[in-house]
Amino acid sequence: MISPDLVPLLWQGLEETAYMVGASAALAAVGGLLVGVLLVLTDRGGLLAAKPVNALLGLVVNVGRSLPFIILLMVIIPFTRTVVGTTIGTTAAIVPLTVSAIPFYARIVETALREVDRDVISAARAMGASRWQIVVKVLLREARPGLVAGLTITIVALVGYSAMAGVVGGGGLGDLALRYGYQRYEDDVMIATVVLLVIFVQLIQMLGDLVARRLSHR
Repeated sequence: MISPDLVPLLWQGLEETAYMVGASAALAAVGGLLVGVLLVLTDRGGLLAAKPVNALLGLVVNVGRSLPFIILLMVIIPFTRTVVGTTIGTTAAIVPLTVSAIPFYARIVETALREVDRDVISAARAMGASRWQIVVKVLLREARPGLVAGLTITIVALVGYSAMAGVVGGGGLGDLALRYGYQRYEDDVMIATVVLLVIFVQLIQMLGDLVARRLSHR
């Protein structure tokens, strides 16, 4: 049985986790979408084909995806301090979370855009659509279900990463589990944080699946 005194702490941890994941997911959605679109446009046969740019982008994305989050967390400490003025706390944790999620989501965006029927793009070009119109009204529009499903996967991954951010005082449920469940051997807190994280992920996945299904029935 969880002590009533711990309920506010669990609620605060849930709020901090939602804040970290929500902010980093929003930033990663924008950054990942931009990088993913550029990967497709600059590839061979793309609307802005540029092999060197594509190779450089691909290298940056691969390096970002190769680093384990706990290592990335340490490596970019100077960058985090430059951006938010500190390396400890919930807001500081948003920086590494965003940096780790952008390349992850960018590859998902790239995959989703490549699945768009080439004939639809050719038809749009034949009708005189500009590059911007093809990107916005054809590529992104046709790939919406895949983009939403991919963003859901990214958000779920961020929930896991946010728990690791507790190692450096990032706050949230992971920090709570570490301080009370691991360091103080309070198993009830550990179990409660795990249950909350599972429920949190389930709700995100259900919402993402619902939106993706709605968009696929256009």
